[in-house]
Amino acid sequence: MNKKLVIFLGLFLIIALGWYTKKALSQAGKSDINSQLIDFAIQDTNSIDKIIITESDSKKLEIIRKNGSWETAKGICINQESIHFILEAIEKISFKGYLSEKAQTKFTELMSASYKKVEIFQNGEWSKTWYIGPPTPDHYGQIMLLETEEAGKSSYPVMMSISGMNGIIEPRFFADERKWICTSIFNLEMNEISKVDINYPKESYRNFTILQKGRNFSVMQDHKPFTSIDTANVFRYLQNYKKIHFNIPNYELSKKQCDSLHKTTPFCILKLSEKSGRKTNLRMFRINASISQENEFGELINQDMDRFWCELPNGEFVKCQYFVFNPLIMGHVYFPEMEKNFPEIN
Repeated sequence: MNKKLVIFLGLFLIIALGWYTKKALSQAGKSDINSQLIDFAIQDTNSIDKIIITESDSKKLEIIRKNGSWETAKGICINQESIHFILEAIEKISFKGYLSEKAQTKFTELMSASYKKVEIFQNGEWSKTWYIGPPTPDHYGQIMLLETEEAGKSSYPVMMSISGMNGIIEPRFFADERKWICTSIFNLEMNEISKVDINYPKESYRNFTILQKGRNFSVMQDHKPFTSIDTANVFRYLQNYKKIHFNIPNYELSKKQCDSLHKTTPFCILKLSEKSGRKTNLRMFRINASISQENEFGELINQDMDRFWCELPNGEFVKCQYFVFNPLIMGHVYFPEMEKNFPEIN
């Protein structure tokens, strides 16, 4: 064989072997890195502007940061405290440990069927996805799996925890929109209110209206003006609108039941107008009780005296507590003159 040909073939084999070895080592390194990713944390949580949470039952929620606060993709106000707990977890999550080979197989199979998926976006771009599995055996952490654009999806889950805290991570992430909804109904200063109208469709003697024009107030009972009013009592009443929240969202009524309730007559309607032009209309419905209870007027009725259904301006029903709303709808507490027109209770 020609000596030059032998040299050429030898060089070619050396180059080919080197290329193959480099490629094999590169793939092996990538496989090792990709097998158990642990870089879940994002230190700059201010750059996070969208989070999508998907549960294994197909519930899905997308929340976005807008003008410094968070809301759903539909523009609905959400509880800011809940997003604070999520961002805290994203910032402080830390590596707890690797799983044994046997546990890797077990939890990989388990998470293929049941997990929570959390997609995290920074500055409008997808950054990382967390797959949240069951708690760690000691319940001081969570079995999790990571996916990133650079490394792809991890082959096996690892154990993660939140620095400085003992507990599981999964409860912070939920896709049920009802659990996210803002509970605030009113958060107004007295001087922001222009008119309040309380109407009892079946008990007109309880109706009252308050009008505020500049520094002047007028109060009416069932459209009849009071001859005189105590301004201090008007102040006391209007100051009740600073912090008004509903109790819990609707977990009980089906859509059909909501439609049926909507068609019934509410026991009270609250209409509030703000000087900004915004208006709020709340319709309130009693909840039946199996045992008779005494109401605020000493009457025995088959109604829940702790909570009632309230239809919000967007048509959603929520449960409210009487002790929160009674200061708003019981005008005679502030204006005793109203009681002159109340019927006598036998």
